[in-house]
Amino acid sequence: MPSGRATLSDVAQRAGVSRTTASFVTTGREDMRISEEARHRVLRAASELNYRPNLMARSLRSKITKTIALVSDTIATEQYAGRAVYGCLTAATAHEHLLVIAETEGDPGVEARLVENLIDRQVDGFIYAAMFTREASVPRMLRGHPLVLLNCATKYWHVPSVVPDELEAGRTAARVLLDAGHRDGIYVVGERAAHSFAGRERMVGIERTLSEAGGRLAGTVDCAWWPEPAYDAVGRFLAAGGRPRALICLNDRIAFGAYQALHGAGWPFRRTCPWCASTTRTLLPGCARS
Repeated sequence: MPSGRATLSDVAQRAGVSRTTASFVTTGREDMRISEEARHRVLRAASELNYRPNLMARSLRSKITKTIALVSDTIATEQYAGRAVYGCLTAATAHEHLLVIAETEGDPGVEARLVENLIDRQVDGFIYAAMFTREASVPRMLRGHPLVLLNCATKYWHVPSVVPDELEAGRTAARVLLDAGHRDGIYVVGERAAHSFAGRERMVGIERTLSEAGGRLAGTVDCAWWPEPAYDAVGRFLAAGGRPRALICLNDRIAFGAYQALHGAGWPFRRTCPWCASTTRTLLPGCARS
């Protein structure tokens, strides 16, 4: 039994075949005539020696490194994006690939250097991801490389893109209120900025669904998509005499601030989750999916 890591020569010697034959068998190639008996001897020897191929040497020959790069702005360190990273990691592992995560913090210079380094290391493909759903300016140097966009899209390339169905998200939220009997007195809380794909699409879904049912929005309470701005905005709205029958918050962070503002103003409220239709009077979200 050789000491240290077994080599392909060790496998060939134990199996009584040439190194070339051992290489063909362990790499799964079938363009060379090899008897089944010899093939079994090689596989048995590789198993007995716990042989693992030298991936670095193989990649130099084949140009295949079995690595995928996830390039993002802040998705790797943003607590709300863990599922996206986990999904990429799970898929890569299932296909026996390594996932390399590179974060740019939105700096074009950092992004260019990271992408260049990853190309130099011959990664097999790229996942280009954004924390917030948006139109993306994808680095031109990625042209010609296998590429998938995650949570973003581009108008200028024909590139596969995976984005959430924000339009349906808005429709779902509106249907929950309609099913509860609300047709008026409905306000949306959150910023409807032109650059915000999620906000724009959710608002379209909300307005269309209410209109189709004969309802409409009473107005909006503008604020950034975080608890503190939502708390302040809803608090001012109520203090100024606002009397909503229902609030649609454009995300859960806004909803948390809205809950606190309603509670602070002494308003009783009922929270209905659009995902599972459960209802709660507590301040904290009651649905694990939200």
